[in-house]
Amino acid sequence: MVGSTELGNHRVYSNGAIHNHNGFEDKINELRRMLGKADGDLLRIVGVGAGAWGSVFAALLQDSYGQFRDKVQVRIWRRPGKAVDRTTAEHLFEVINSREDVLRRLIRRCAYLKYVEARLGDRTLYADEILKDGFCLNMIDTPLCPLKVVTNLQEAVWDADIVVNGLPSTETREIFEEISKYWKERLTTPIIISLAKGIEAELDPLPRIITPTQMINQATGVPIENILYLGGPNIASEIYNKEYANARICGAEKWRIALAKFLRQPHFIVWDNSDLVTHEVMGGLKNVYAIGAGMIAALTNESATSKSVYFAHCTSEMIFITHLLAEEPEKLAGPLLADTYVTLLKGRNAWYGQMIAKGELSLDLGDSISGKGTIQGVSAVGAFYQLLSQSSLNVLHPNDKNPVAPVELCPILKTLYKILITREQGVRAILQALRDENLNDPRDRIEIAQTHTIYRPSLLGQPCP
Repeated sequence: MVGSTELGNHRVYSNGAIHNHNGFEDKINELRRMLGKADGDLLRIVGVGAGAWGSVFAALLQDSYGQFRDKVQVRIWRRPGKAVDRTTAEHLFEVINSREDVLRRLIRRCAYLKYVEARLGDRTLYADEILKDGFCLNMIDTPLCPLKVVTNLQEAVWDADIVVNGLPSTETREIFEEISKYWKERLTTPIIISLAKGIEAELDPLPRIITPTQMINQATGVPIENILYLGGPNIASEIYNKEYANARICGAEKWRIALAKFLRQPHFIVWDNSDLVTHEVMGGLKNVYAIGAGMIAALTNESATSKSVYFAHCTSEMIFITHLLAEEPEKLAGPLLADTYVTLLKGRNAWYGQMIAKGELSLDLGDSISGKGTIQGVSAVGAFYQLLSQSSLNVLHPNDKNPVAPVELCPILKTLYKILITREQGVRAILQALRDENLNDPRDRIEIAQTHTIYRPSLLGQPCP
């Protein structure tokens, strides 16, 4: 737990980080100037979607800028009506009573009694209700600051200057199509920051990847230069607890540099990069292989050797795929491996793979899991498999030199598809895929990627040379 004390114009955290109040005010004044905000006209920031990362992102902004009530308003939208089950309510009560600061805050706000009643089974709590008190349903163990929660989507977004997409990629298009109805008569163009990691596959007229920022652009008509992606190798709860972390905000120079500065904090360093779509795709790709890593860990009783064998094969497949997608894939190696590493250590996709392999979760439950949110790697498995199965993307097989679809050189991706999507194989098939005597050396796959021209710009919607 990280506490804080006030010291002049600074907030000093127990981990040594220092927040300068004047520094935050300077940053918000600068962004307000760029947006042309007049005195008395609030800068309105709205998070759409209240999963773990979306809620933490809104809470970070509220902690940093919420004190400037005459200059900025931070709110978050989530759907109403999601009930908190009895088991979760009991655990939440334990969390509250283990944190003196949280307990005192709830008592001071006259909000503690409802948690007592829920613990006793005398009351039903709702996700939007507890979020107002700083509890995200997908991250109960990490209390946040109180948040301004809106359950009416139109009210939340119609006049927002900055919209933060905290939705799963599988819900992004649907919700932003609804949002577009409320923006038809807008005079100003909003800025949208997407946190979503996932993709859709589009096969006609050419196979290509559709990312969340592209979904938002198609759904709303907001110019792509006003839509950015933020992601990095981090875990939401650890960021809120002031663990040192970094991320990249990717998009057009017009906004990314100013937003990187606005979002940067002593414990959360935000860099900027122009490569929007590729970073988004890499964020989705690592989720695919994280599920498999969780399965291997569970099936081999956390065997370090088996996990390292899997890591060698999955990284070689990721390198192969990045060479299909990017003209300069070596620039992505560091960010992709870092994001993959943290996801394997503590991400929900690796956890999901473990639970499936242990039999503690069933595939019949779908990819939306209570207390965890959407497991975005499942839909990404289907999308990447569909795309890389297309004959128009054929590459030469290293052994017989015949043209094959790229997925034929990605045995782990193929196996995950058969386990998770078509369900024609059981979970132990992932072990058999690693132990196949005919499996190529991972180095061979990397060599194919590096020595052959396999770059397919059409996959990211770029014109072919």
